[in-house]
Amino acid sequence: MSATEVKTPRPVMGLYDKPMWESVRAGAMKLQRCKHCATWLYPPGPSCPKCLSPELEWTRVSGEGKIVSWVVFHRHYLPAYPPPYNAIAVRLAEGPTMISNLEGTMPEDGCIGRAMRLVYVTMPDGVMLPRWRYEG
Repeated sequence: MSATEVKTPRPVMGLYDKPMWESVRAGAMKLQRCKHCATWLYPPGPSCPKCLSPELEWTRVSGEGKIVSWVVFHRHYLPAYPPPYNAIAVRLAEGPTMISNLEGTMPEDGCIGRAMRLVYVTMPDGVMLPRWRYEG
């Protein structure tokens, strides 16, 4: 990486985030799932929000989802993301909603409810991020 290359902002590592980001780097994202009631957790945490069980396991997600919201930013907030850039909210087939970016072009006739596929993108500085691609 050159001295002038922009660095991708690093994920904020809370107490429960490391296994998820390790799975992203491996190209097979995992989220926590309750062993008691099968509820999926995102973001990761210490116990199930539905039944309060602390018995959680890291389980690979299907990589399927649907867009529930989106926005295009035209203001420059972060050096690694020159405008215009998008942010989308995707409801995973497993239930949780994630915020990320759409890879490729946004469908011209709207995107709410569109099927998406999880992809892993390596940024110029080597950071791997989960992103979404339109399945149309």
